[in-house]
Amino acid sequence: MAETARAPRQGANSPEYSVSELSTAIKKTLESAYGYVRLRGEISGFRGAAASGHCYFALKDEKAKIEAVIWRGVVPGLRIKPAEGLEVIATGRITSYPGSSKYQIVIDALEPAGVGALMALLEERKKRLAGEGLFDPERKRKLPFLPRVVGIVTSPTGAVIRDMLHGFEERFPVRVLLWPVRVQGETCASEVATGIRGFNAIRPGGPIPRPDVLIVARGGGSLEDLWGFNEEEVVRAAAESKIPLISAVGHETDWTLIDLAADARAPTPTKAAEWAVPKYADLVEQLGKFGLRLFTAVQRLIDGNRVHLRAAVRGLPRRQALLDLPRQRFDAVERRLGRALSANTRAHAMRLAKCAGKLNPGLVEMRVARKRARLEQLGQDATAALQRRLGPPRRRLERA
Repeated sequence: MAETARAPRQGANSPEYSVSELSTAIKKTLESAYGYVRLRGEISGFRGAAASGHCYFALKDEKAKIEAVIWRGVVPGLRIKPAEGLEVIATGRITSYPGSSKYQIVIDALEPAGVGALMALLEERKKRLAGEGLFDPERKRKLPFLPRVVGIVTSPTGAVIRDMLHGFEERFPVRVLLWPVRVQGETCASEVATGIRGFNAIRPGGPIPRPDVLIVARGGGSLEDLWGFNEEEVVRAAAESKIPLISAVGHETDWTLIDLAADARAPTPTKAAEWAVPKYADLVEQLGKFGLRLFTAVQRLIDGNRVHLRAAVRGLPRRQALLDLPRQRFDAVERRLGRALSANTRAHAMRLAKCAGKLNPGLVEMRVARKRARLEQLGQDATAALQRRLGPPRRRLERA
């Protein structure tokens, strides 16, 4: 029986690839076919940055999923940071990772997919920061009544700074220090946070005066335009500020997270200038009212004291009445003193006369005579004793 011929294997003439060659070819095909793309999806599997600083996660919708990576050097410049469950629009390059035969997108830019995604991110961030106590009312400080220096963090161009300076000039001229920043864009948050911390770093008494109050201001805009003031670094800088801070971002209907961390939230930048300093005319008027109240109070006090003094005077006796009784007593004592002196003199004279009557001169003379005789006798005795004492020595002396 003849041997049956074997059918040729399908694709036997196709070129042979190694795994690495095929992976590299697929990678080149993906990168050349798509290049940069904008990809919309929900972030899934994000657990924070890896130890290397790179971020790994996936973008998914209801039917598919694609791996994504953000290199460490790109992360600081992102408009928003990746968060689990956040719907975003990622801009990047489609490529593949040969090590696991997976295609992925290397993201260079990340933005929220619409207002809904931004609001969800905003609510999540608000809840997390509130849990840390950054929005507690106990952290709020009172604004100074009359600041000498006001620090403003805003754009150096535009109507906001002009309106605020005009407001200061109309109400109460003060020294204003401006920290120029971008109030929109990717660097907005870092510049505003740096401005707040920069003002706080000024030492009192230095060549640059330290502000007594800070104002972070920006005109109105959409949620995307104001997003820089919702960034975590701005909120933390506002909460850590040792200088009282007024937030004046957007219009009255706008709100950002810095409004919650600030010590006061002004509906507009112009209103912030009004809150920062009092109106000079109002101060003059108030000072006049206080002066009038002080004058009235002092006048009432004087009148009241005058009434009390007059009542006390009526209750006091007359001056003549106060002196009459002591004068009468003095006259009575004077009369008694004269009589008493006369009586005392007579009593002493009588006592002296009685003593004189009892004295006898003869007795005194006899006593004196006896004493004199005794004295003479003692003198004679002393002379005789002295002679007896000196006689023998004298004779011995004469014989010698």
